[in-house]
Amino acid sequence: MAFLEKLAVDSGACISSPFFLKQPAVPQLRHLSTRGWAFPSPLPPLCVAKRPPPLPTELPVDEERQQQRSFLVDAFHQRRCLKAFLSELSRSGSNPLCILDRDGDWPSDKLWPALTFLANSGRANEALQVFSLWKSKEVSRTNVANCSKIIRLFCEGNLMDAAMSVFEDMHKHDIAPSVTIYNAVIHGFARNAEFQKSRALLSRMMGDGLKPAPETYNGMLRAFGRCGLYDDMSKCVKMMESEGCYPNEVTYNLLISEFARGGLVQRMEKAYRTLLSKRMNLQSCTLITMLEAYVDLGILEKMEKMFRRFLNSEAFMKDDLIRKMANVYIENVRFARLEEFGNDIAGRTGRTELVWCILLLSSAGMMSRRGMDSLLCEMERAEVSFNTTFMNIFALFYLKMKDFKALDGVFSQANKQGAKLDLVTVSILFDACAIGYNGSYVLEKWKRNAFLESAVDMKTDPLVISAFGKGAFIRKCEKLYASLRSKAKDEKFWTYSDLIRLAFSRN
Repeated sequence: MAFLEKLAVDSGACISSPFFLKQPAVPQLRHLSTRGWAFPSPLPPLCVAKRPPPLPTELPVDEERQQQRSFLVDAFHQRRCLKAFLSELSRSGSNPLCILDRDGDWPSDKLWPALTFLANSGRANEALQVFSLWKSKEVSRTNVANCSKIIRLFCEGNLMDAAMSVFEDMHKHDIAPSVTIYNAVIHGFARNAEFQKSRALLSRMMGDGLKPAPETYNGMLRAFGRCGLYDDMSKCVKMMESEGCYPNEVTYNLLISEFARGGLVQRMEKAYRTLLSKRMNLQSCTLITMLEAYVDLGILEKMEKMFRRFLNSEAFMKDDLIRKMANVYIENVRFARLEEFGNDIAGRTGRTELVWCILLLSSAGMMSRRGMDSLLCEMERAEVSFNTTFMNIFALFYLKMKDFKALDGVFSQANKQGAKLDLVTVSILFDACAIGYNGSYVLEKWKRNAFLESAVDMKTDPLVISAFGKGAFIRKCEKLYASLRSKAKDEKFWTYSDLIRLAFSRN
């Protein structure tokens, strides 16, 4: 018994029950074991205590929070000190050189904000003086990295005289400018349309044994395009290829974009074909620029081809371009295709107000009452608000159909939902009265709610005017308004009552 107790203690076991010390009543089969007499029965399994878990290597929560708090406090203190420092520099009559002498030296996280502030404040000469004094405090500070940083700072601010001062100072100290520094200075002069200096620096770069990168030429091409120098762009590409620096994907996208903005469709398409032949990617912004070029020129077939490519891309189209495309369909009387276009846009953006407008105009242009009724039901289910544009589209459609009963319903619904009226709404009323509609009840309501005394305004989407044209009332008002003297136009605060009196006082 003592032997078993000692065994349990030595093995780290815990005795959970006194029955552990008793012999279990298990029948012995001596004829099957020659050692059964020495070991009458096996020991029952020991209950081994679990080892304590290892100590956590992570910091306790309280200590971690303390470190985070300390970090935030230090960051806040640094920002406050930097704000006070820049405030001192911005004071009238402040001298950065005296402040640097007083402080003895500035660390990098204090120097570069100061130089940026001075450069952006039009104090480039002071920034140069501070940089020179700061460099003189340690010889190792006169290096390519620091010179590159300040040159790029000056070039981004179009401070080319200051940038060239540092650039020439590098040669005096036998520091060879890098390709990055040359690119910054070449692009800076190009942005200022100083192309002779850009070309001279490009030649100097090659004379120093540096090979221009595609980015070197891309900056010049971008500047040529902004200035409308498209022939110079073509010459620049030829010079680029002659020097063994072949255009890359960025170059071709840049050429396509600049030719598209200039309306040079043939050059744009040539660059586009070259890009495709080289299996390069067309950037999303370039795709939109090409699409917009076709839209501006009204080339419907190519516009649709590029739009299909847009649908297969992840590019984003702004509302202005959507309106311009819809206007092309309207001008070409392609209202069925306008409906498809609206649904395609809805698949990307959902049914926005602009999409609802396009869908309503497509049905109205096809004179489809069923289409208009169907869209009205969909708008009610979607709980779309009855705004000025939607109200005027329905009113113009029923006016075109000469359905005065439905027109009454539109005016009544607009009054119930509090839709804001505008010049197009007034024009619809008087154009309808001209062909037999009795609008006295509607006009009386407008008088009672003082709408006619409000300022003349146009809230309707321009696409509505493109689809239906200007009404007879608006055309008459424009003609009479144009005949007035400029003084009468400017001094008068025009209300709808004034416009109505103007339209009917000169019959």
